[in-house]
Amino acid sequence: MPRPRTITDQRLLDAAHVVIGRCGPGFTLAQVAAEAGVSVGTVATRFGSKDQLVRAVFDHATAEVARTMRAMAEAEVDPVAGLRAAAVGTFLSLGSADTAANHLGQLGHDLIDPVLRAKLGTHFEVMRAELARAFDRAATALPGAPEPEIAVRVLLSLVNGVSIDWSVRPHGTLADRLAADVTAVLGAWERGQA
Repeated sequence: MPRPRTITDQRLLDAAHVVIGRCGPGFTLAQVAAEAGVSVGTVATRFGSKDQLVRAVFDHATAEVARTMRAMAEAEVDPVAGLRAAAVGTFLSLGSADTAANHLGQLGHDLIDPVLRAKLGTHFEVMRAELARAFDRAATALPGAPEPEIAVRVLLSLVNGVSIDWSVRPHGTLADRLAADVTAVLGAWERGQA
């Protein structure tokens, strides 16, 4: 009779996220196992390899960012505040400047692998879709915004750029920096200035 699975995938994925933030792309399955409090064999059996674990972490992060962005947008009564909240929610999981730099180091590694690069494209598409959803709610209050497709692309480029810049030159929190920069753009669009 097989033993019941007592260690959840979520526990292992959370451990991997922490370890990637701590160590960057050079992390090992042993470090993930230690963080999760399990044997290396447990991690290896569940995911097969470090590459498969990274792919699973990516899939989980993509689902999580969609949930986070939507929840943050819907928590706001004002649609412009909801759009701002969705944009701020894009990179909250990066954590501190140190962990953000390590996650971005992993990003560099991801860009080399065609499968992970495709997953990154999916991740950005999910973020774009959530920003588009929030923009649709706020569009009438943003008379200076460009057409929706361009506005969403501008916001996605802004949050991507801010997250990289902040991880290299941190000042304050990432959430505060994202909010300030997104507010500057949305403020101009609210005033009718493109």
